[in-house]
Amino acid sequence: MSEKTDFGFERVSPEEKTRRVKGVFESVATRYDLMNDLMSVGLHRAWKRFAVEASGIRRGARVLDVAGGTADLARLFADRVGEDGRVVLTDINGAMLAVGRDRMLNEGKLLPAVQCDAEALPFAPRSFDCVSIAFGLRNVTRKDAALAEMRRVLKPGGVALILEFSQIWGPLRPAYDWYSFNVLPRLGRLVAGDEASYRYLAESIRMHPDQAALKAMMETAGLERVEWFNLAAGAVALHRGYAL
Repeated sequence: MSEKTDFGFERVSPEEKTRRVKGVFESVATRYDLMNDLMSVGLHRAWKRFAVEASGIRRGARVLDVAGGTADLARLFADRVGEDGRVVLTDINGAMLAVGRDRMLNEGKLLPAVQCDAEALPFAPRSFDCVSIAFGLRNVTRKDAALAEMRRVLKPGGVALILEFSQIWGPLRPAYDWYSFNVLPRLGRLVAGDEASYRYLAESIRMHPDQAALKAMMETAGLERVEWFNLAAGAVALHRGYAL
């Protein structure tokens, strides 16, 4: 039987998922940041700042931002590591990466921007003090491969950060589901001209591993001292693990 994976609530081949996820982000790239602000009422910016603070990264550090898209995290990390440090922005999607690269250039940040697959990072082992991925892991076809790659490129003592939608507190789930499947697709249609992509994003959140399952996946990939921090009643969680 051929291998299958999730694309929202559908079961598709890994190649089909990769192709369709590419289409989603090519469609929404230019309105991605505006939609994030609208969907989260601006809270995604606070969540990303929390992730950078939780990294413990200092000036001079080397940071890799995987699936970094429009460079929200990369820009925050660049301010933190200073001129002596280095931040590398990556994304598999050229349209998203172009938006992030242009934003950084407009702000005078000359950071490397590399188009690559999270499942096969083109960097040497033990190259970075921190590897981050924000709201990107659930779109990766083979999450275990991406986690293993994050672990591979971390220096001993380095930190892996995964900021992602997760399982919300039970009593809030009905309201959250109503918002996700009624409001988000309509926002997508009105603002980004793409209802289907935002329906997929809502579905992909439900198919993503919950907090405990993702912790176990990170440990299987070789990360240690893994813990998570619930944000927005668990609608979002930051997982942190170390390469020891």
